[in-house]
Amino acid sequence: MKFGGLGIQHTQMKNDALLAKQAWKLITKPQGFTQSILLAKDCTEQNFLQVQARKAYTWTWKSTLCGGDICCQTFKFGMAAMYQWNEIHSQLQLAGASTLGFLPLKGRGLLCLEIQCKGGLYVSTSLKVRVLVSPGLCFHQLKSAPLCSPRAKFMAHTLGFTQPANIQHPKISFAAKEIDVAEWKGDILAVGVTEKDMSKDENYKFQNSILKKLDGLLGGMLAEASSEEDFTGKAGKSMVLRLPSCGSKRVGLIGLGKTASSPASFQRLGEAVAAAAKTAQANSVAIVLASSEGLSNGSKLSTASAIASGTVLGIYEDSRYKSEPRKPKLNSVDIIGLGTGPELEKKLKYAENVSSAIIFGRELVNSPANVLTPAALAAEASNIASSYSDVLSANILSAEQCKELKMGSYLGVAAASANPPHFIHLCYKPSSGPIKTKLALVGKGLTFDSGGYNIKTGAGCSIDIMKTDMGGSAAVLGAAKALGQIKPPGVEVHFIVASCENMISGTGMRPGDIITASNGKTIEVNNTDAEGRLTLADALVYACKQGVDKIVDLATLTGACIVALGPSIAGVFTPSDDLAKEVFEASEVSGEKFWRMPLEESYWESMKSGVADMVNTGGRQGGAITAALFLKQFVDEKVQWMHIDLAGPVWNDKKRVATGFGIATLVEWVLKNSS
Repeated sequence: MKFGGLGIQHTQMKNDALLAKQAWKLITKPQGFTQSILLAKDCTEQNFLQVQARKAYTWTWKSTLCGGDICCQTFKFGMAAMYQWNEIHSQLQLAGASTLGFLPLKGRGLLCLEIQCKGGLYVSTSLKVRVLVSPGLCFHQLKSAPLCSPRAKFMAHTLGFTQPANIQHPKISFAAKEIDVAEWKGDILAVGVTEKDMSKDENYKFQNSILKKLDGLLGGMLAEASSEEDFTGKAGKSMVLRLPSCGSKRVGLIGLGKTASSPASFQRLGEAVAAAAKTAQANSVAIVLASSEGLSNGSKLSTASAIASGTVLGIYEDSRYKSEPRKPKLNSVDIIGLGTGPELEKKLKYAENVSSAIIFGRELVNSPANVLTPAALAAEASNIASSYSDVLSANILSAEQCKELKMGSYLGVAAASANPPHFIHLCYKPSSGPIKTKLALVGKGLTFDSGGYNIKTGAGCSIDIMKTDMGGSAAVLGAAKALGQIKPPGVEVHFIVASCENMISGTGMRPGDIITASNGKTIEVNNTDAEGRLTLADALVYACKQGVDKIVDLATLTGACIVALGPSIAGVFTPSDDLAKEVFEASEVSGEKFWRMPLEESYWESMKSGVADMVNTGGRQGGAITAALFLKQFVDEKVQWMHIDLAGPVWNDKKRVATGFGIATLVEWVLKNSS
């Protein structure tokens, strides 16, 4: 259901009526309106709203969303007199709108207003409003626009006319087969080879049985070409040849290194095959390991899953914001020699679900801050809940509701932005069976971080990619999407994001200000650029109040962690050895890299304030550790807690794109806690 003029969008949520009424109350209730809402069964039907008032102004709104006009709306507001601009303006502020400008219309004594509607329950969108004097009643008709992609439909631009393109990526069909590789017909037959597989006898013939068979079909050309190309099977190297006399149009050899046993190595195999498929514009691919005899049945399942995941992620390109987006052609992948049957099919389906969630997370991080506002992020979360409403529910808290919960730390960060904060809480509960474990995943959700009054300046400040500062929330919401599809039993999971922007204005917090978190602890802000921990403080308190047993928070928190561990490894901080073991076991399956860091309690001395309970930053030394110690102050001692600093691996600086880091590990961890 869409309310285009206000930018309100919701699809088939259990509490649609309540959300819509709450949104309209912000504008209509102060003016004494009565309204009735007819909800649509789907987003193609018309929705009606009737507003009644004794004397009214008529506002005509024309908005654009997803690249086209949604609707023109006309309705009447009961304002006492035209000159009461302050009252109109106050209602716009209640609705989360900011005025861009107004001017009189010649000869009519009217106002022409241009506003941005950004707050409450609605998605940001640009609106033009004309205020006219007209008494009486009015019937307001809203017509829904066609849906765009899952991401695009909730991302309404607020600046620059930017809209993500509606790209429907082709779904890759995976099949597990046990056939002779010589019999397979298609575009590319890709063979994963180790350095040992590439060894040749004294006659320069392959000793590996699969390579020997393929080379025989090709009259020795495969061995000859590998020698000429000096291809030895090293990791990261590949060779793709277009050769006659074979069922496939091309044969590719993909290097796996000296050995290949980890999920990460087989995921890289899938990524390399995807790269070859893109280059050749291939529709169909088969993947086989030159040596798979030594793999156990369990290893074959995980290997096939990793290959499938790597292929999906490798073929994907985020071209939504390019004027000429490209569409990959690959739609069929056969995995040969790793078995068949329902268990393997289930594992391939799991890989598809997790990969889809990783792509979702990547698109969230890749989206610029003028598109992915806190309201848009909240709408994305609501869309996940509505898509899997049998197991997921959404509760989006407004700034007013956060004030009632005394979230002074979070709201202090949000105070400077024209885009209002949105506190996101999704809850996963299986549709049946008992709950044995309650978990919380908390993600940092800064859709943009300017640094505040301690503005990011100078070389290495990375202000140009501060749209990535919501990478933790992308991991959390991506995990929610995957778990909504997988539906594990016996576990309840809370997904929590305190989303906002860290900007600069006269209403913003200043260095030296003292703010109070929702657990009553006071914080002297000695650096406004250490804002993520301030938002997480109230989010962690909120998570503990949900009665959870374990909490994992994820945040692009410190540059210090990148300095310590580089761009590919996330830092892990936890006082719980048991929780650390669980997460690291999950990471072995996902292939993502983590390293446990110390929680050195003596470093807390640098975080003490002379006038408050603590400051929000310590010295330069051990910055990632003191940040983790700060977060620890807001976690109940009875709850097992882990902080993951993913500032490095959330972003691929070479390709200038997001990685979707953390999602696969979080899903595996939740499944390990499932009965």
